[in-house]
Amino acid sequence: MRRPLLLLLGLLACSPAWAKKVELDYQVRLLPQNGQAEVRLTLSEGSAVRSLDFDLEGTASYSDFLADGQWQQQGKRGVWRPAPGKTSLTYRVRLDAQPKGGVHEARITEHWALLRGEQLVPPARLDQQDGTELAARLAFELPAGWSVETAWPRIGKQKFRIDNVSRLFDRPTGWVLAGNLGSRRARLGDTEVTVAAPQGQGMRRMDTLTLLTFVWPQLQAVFPRNPSKVLVVGARDDMWRGARAAHNSLYLHSSRPLIDERGTSPLLRELVQLFAQINDHDRSDWVGESLTEYYATEVLRRAGGISDDRYQALQARLNKKAAKVKTLRGDQVDAAQVARGVLLLQTLDREIRLHNHDKRSLDDVTRALMRVPSVSTEMFIQLSESVLGRESEVLQSKLLK
Repeated sequence: MRRPLLLLLGLLACSPAWAKKVELDYQVRLLPQNGQAEVRLTLSEGSAVRSLDFDLEGTASYSDFLADGQWQQQGKRGVWRPAPGKTSLTYRVRLDAQPKGGVHEARITEHWALLRGEQLVPPARLDQQDGTELAARLAFELPAGWSVETAWPRIGKQKFRIDNVSRLFDRPTGWVLAGNLGSRRARLGDTEVTVAAPQGQGMRRMDTLTLLTFVWPQLQAVFPRNPSKVLVVGARDDMWRGARAAHNSLYLHSSRPLIDERGTSPLLRELVQLFAQINDHDRSDWVGESLTEYYATEVLRRAGGISDDRYQALQARLNKKAAKVKTLRGDQVDAAQVARGVLLLQTLDREIRLHNHDKRSLDDVTRALMRVPSVSTEMFIQLSESVLGRESEVLQSKLLK
């Protein structure tokens, strides 16, 4: 009895419930007059972390490092070895660097700031003591009259809890918006949805929230994912005229239509990416890109947002765009390949539905893809044929060779 009891006690001591909690606080002070942010990382017990090895080779520019303990920077890497006890690392990051092509992907002005959380804290390799768990929080010091929105749960005024179970080193990720803001909020399913933009930037907040409410049930029927919070941000002045998803958040330039004249939606496309989170490898970029494009239209159609004649017009445009495509394989695919991939997925969906008497569909394949960290064309074929129940005639296409 003694040996099993000792073994059980040993296992309990190694479990997360018994791990030593060490607080990691990120304090961000936005400095509009300098186009910068001052970031302070504070550990409640520095001896719990042997080192943080930062990768400084990103889109942001980091400078003015000041550390308790040791700081060593060589090239594009910087290593912090914290001092014992409560200890801090402080630096500055440029948020408003000269943009390429005259547009910003991140910007800080006199009245607002729009950026990615990844810019504030560069990625790092964490070396910590065994039995230690970092509990991360993010707080902002803002100019007078400003507020802030992030994709993380709010735990106080301008303060958020960061908890990403897939990462050992929790750092801010996703879109961050601060300034004189206007916001609209709703609870869709189990998710708190916020649409926010700086005042005077032309963001159609209520229209956006209405579209999301309209398609949300169809989106969740395909992608059984329930983020606690989703943030949609937008701005106009000198910002990049596109849309982009990040951690539980997405950016949409406020001048872009929610649904364009062709019947496609950049907002829904990025929302599908946010929910699906399908990664690819081995020259199989077409899988994620084509699935995203397919469902951006499909969830709108299933919700009743596309009439039959408009859907047929969309199909005609896809066929015209894809007419000359010979292969779908490649590390990156162009718009014509994506269109051809959508047509292939539509045909595969019909094949699955016909063979299984409409009891299974491409949705089942997609949900299987969501459970794997990365997918290749060969894996896509294998999962599809598993759902189909036999070898697929559609997937014998030379496009996939």
